[in-house]
Amino acid sequence: MLALSLCGLVCAQALNTREQALHVLNRLAYGPRPGDVATVEKSGVKRYIDDQLHPERIPFPADLQGKLDGLSTYNLTTQQLYVQYGPPSFPPNTASPEDKNAARQRAAQEITPQSHLARLWLATESPRQLQEVMTEFWFNHFNVFEGKEWVRYWNAEYEKNAIRPNALGNFRQLLGAVAHHPAMLYYLDNWLSSGAGTRQAQGRFKGLNENYARELMELHTLGVNGGYTQTDVIALARILSGWTIDVRDMKQGSESATFVFNPLRHDAAAKQFLGRTIVPGGQQEGELALDILARQPATARFVSTKLVQYFVADRADPALVERLSQRFLATNGDIREVLRTLFDSPQFWSRQNYQSQFKTPYQFVVSALRATATPVVNGKPVSGTLNQFGMPLYGWLTPEGYKYSEEAWLNPDALLRRINFANSLGNGKSPIARPENTPPPAYAEAVDPVSLIQTLAPMLDQNAVTTIATSPPNLQVGLILGGPAFMKR
Repeated sequence: MLALSLCGLVCAQALNTREQALHVLNRLAYGPRPGDVATVEKSGVKRYIDDQLHPERIPFPADLQGKLDGLSTYNLTTQQLYVQYGPPSFPPNTASPEDKNAARQRAAQEITPQSHLARLWLATESPRQLQEVMTEFWFNHFNVFEGKEWVRYWNAEYEKNAIRPNALGNFRQLLGAVAHHPAMLYYLDNWLSSGAGTRQAQGRFKGLNENYARELMELHTLGVNGGYTQTDVIALARILSGWTIDVRDMKQGSESATFVFNPLRHDAAAKQFLGRTIVPGGQQEGELALDILARQPATARFVSTKLVQYFVADRADPALVERLSQRFLATNGDIREVLRTLFDSPQFWSRQNYQSQFKTPYQFVVSALRATATPVVNGKPVSGTLNQFGMPLYGWLTPEGYKYSEEAWLNPDALLRRINFANSLGNGKSPIARPENTPPPAYAEAVDPVSLIQTLAPMLDQNAVTTIATSPPNLQVGLILGGPAFMKR
């Protein structure tokens, strides 16, 4: 009898099929678009999850690809961006302050808005939603700050070619793609680092720089309590000395703005790193160090904890973290398989974790655009909104990236800003949906609250629906998007 009673309690608390559909759309995606809940419910959440774990199986929309191809800077290589946008392309010490400032302004006017548009289009329109969620997750994990001069030229290329292709792949490959990219080498100053007494350790390249070595262990792999010491930081910096950016004069026809290993700036002596002797081996010392870091149990725990906090709950369940950590180690860092284990877990499907996580500003804005089927024609007001919300795209200054917790984002001022955004989005006159500098239409077609309720039905209880339906029509969409249910995922 007791067993039957417990079973009945568990069954009563289990998510129904519509709630399951909304749950995966809120966690593996940036929320439902019109019709998405019904589609996922019909095909089943297991099918949806499996497809999302294999984005290559999901056809990529031709119209979306066409829009991305139409961005003049988005498809440029790091070398082309370096040459065309300066001031890195100016030979050292010859560009005037006016030339440098003009180059910065040109980059801000062309590269920045196009990189923002590409991210927003992919987040709102791509059917490969988990790939986009994980691209944002890993970019934040391996954060670079757009405002640090040269990073502005390269951060979109970094996301496109280092992060996104590896977002569901192998962690070691992802780690290597990041370590070799000019955006990271420049952001954390490793491109300047030289071994003491090496032949080309002079000028701005004089001296060992520990920035990247420290963050590589503290933020990218082992975590702050991962068992390393300051001696290990120095050893890793020595190992990575000579990992730099080729910035030779393009007029001479050389490859530029790419990773290069410079043996004349590398500390060639043996090192002791995490209890191992690293014998002299040039660039391969760094590759071995990345191998070691990627295989550490502390790395598995650190990454698993962050995944649980993102996909399940702000307070990570230790049992689930341990389960994911073991899967990480057993699969040699296969991100797809770690996520599959997470999505199969009872913690992921627990009712207490349904509609329980407070959306970050980015999640809130993107989910609102998706729910209302608002096309991002003009990305500037979206970027401006995210700036006001305290989460500008590519805009976190320090290496740890944005926090995802409710504690970081829930406050009265933030709620008021979200409500104002919801009201402006609902009236059909949002500048997001029309070309820049185009006045709002005299008779705008507002978002249909009935359709919006249908899209978001599994998150709205009957009291909320009744309150919305009995309110003035011009306030209904704002009540939905600005209400407590939509603030969570």
